Amino acid sequence: MANIKKNFFYSSILTTANYLFPMLTYPYVARVLGVDKIGLCNFADSIISYFLLFSMMGIGSVGIREIAKYKGNQEKLDQAYSSLFILNSITTIIAVIALLIATYSVPQLYANKELMFVGAVRLLTNYLQIEWLFKGLEDFKYITVRTLTVKVFYVIAVFLFVRTKNDYVIYFVLYTLMVMVNAIINIWYARHFVHFTIKKISISPFVKPFFILGIYMFLTSLYGTFNVAFLGFTSNEIQVGYYTTAIKLYTILLSIFSAFTGVMLPRMSSLLAEGKKDEFKQLLHRSVNILMMFSTPLVYFSIVFAPQIIGIISGKGYEGAILPMRIAMPLMLIIGYEQILVIQTLMPLKKDKAILVNSAIGAGAGLLLNFTIVPYLQSVGSSIVWFLSECMVLVSAQFFVTKYIGLRFPFALFFKNIIAYIPMLFFLILINLYVDNIILSFVFGGLMMCLYSYLLNIYILHNEEALNFCKLICTKIKG
Repeated sequence: MANIKKNFFYSSILTTANYLFPMLTYPYVARVLGVDKIGLCNFADSIISYFLLFSMMGIGSVGIREIAKYKGNQEKLDQAYSSLFILNSITTIIAVIALLIATYSVPQLYANKELMFVGAVRLLTNYLQIEWLFKGLEDFKYITVRTLTVKVFYVIAVFLFVRTKNDYVIYFVLYTLMVMVNAIINIWYARHFVHFTIKKISISPFVKPFFILGIYMFLTSLYGTFNVAFLGFTSNEIQVGYYTTAIKLYTILLSIFSAFTGVMLPRMSSLLAEGKKDEFKQLLHRSVNILMMFSTPLVYFSIVFAPQIIGIISGKGYEGAILPMRIAMPLMLIIGYEQILVIQTLMPLKKDKAILVNSAIGAGAGLLLNFTIVPYLQSVGSSIVWFLSECMVLVSAQFFVTKYIGLRFPFALFFKNIIAYIPMLFFLILINLYVDNIILSFVFGGLMMCLYSYLLNIYILHNEEALNFCKLICTKIKG
């Protein structure tokens, strides 16, 4: 458990940094580029993300799982790494060719061909990051230190080179350069752990899970990132800017829990390989408890203070993002629990077909709802589509997890937390209504939320995870 805590610490920093560092630049960039250019960049990024999905397929999950399995056997480790790398290289080359064809075939993409060409370079460098190798080896310290170092230079570069509305292409290029630098460092560092070899390699054992989990990621995107692309085609860059700004805080907050699920995947796979099913279920229960403890107060707070948050993030001109944000924020609880069901449970159990069926349900719902709602409600509709689609995915994932290991939805824990935080919700509403200063109300509300959460979990709910967290913080401070 000590290693899990250590890895979670580093992974939390890593995953949060992946969103927090852009947030250091986003308020500046949002004001310099404006809602239309921000929307254009996010639209282009959503298109490129689909080709990235095909390029990477299921390498993130399969790679972590296989590397974790063989990390005690150097020969098999080298073979697994080399086979997965070759397989990933093939799909990446196909993805780059497909992106270039699409750019010259679709007028709306050709109109922004500079961004698409930069995206092609990102495809070629992204797979060389081989993050799955280091996560499978549970070397989260290295990943964290490298990422933070590179991102510091990225932030500095954004402030130096993005100075006018016309610098949106430079903004796009800088992110690709950051990916490239990460890739170069990773390839060099990987030599200490694995050696690329063409002897006794075989990609055939990995093809099926690679593509099944890749299809899962693709289908998942149809009720997630597809919203951005569809909104861009059916509406305009301004509506895209509203929607992407609305979900900015959500992605940061969920990233903290995503860090935990990312750490847990190799550990859960190892427990099952060792036949420790009781410990496996115990960790699942703890994961649910941690999710509820952190997410519930944050959902309440962000819904109440959405106007202040949008104002801080983007400034004036983004008021259209407030309602979409309020609709999207409960997804922290919904998607967080989904991650426990899918990433911590079904993936270690190797129930890849169940994962595929689960994502297909979400994709079908997402596509149908996008075509029926978004053309009329635009950015608000995109948030509604995402919320409803994820609810259907949660129900489906819960069905499979209950079927395979008997873990049912924690109704008692869920409603206990929701009801326990209602007094805090009313208190936050009063602060928002009667404290005129926007910054003061935001800060005061945040402090009250932290105090209420502490007293509730320690003295009323007697939450073991909260007690452990407080002990950890005290130990770090004393240290």
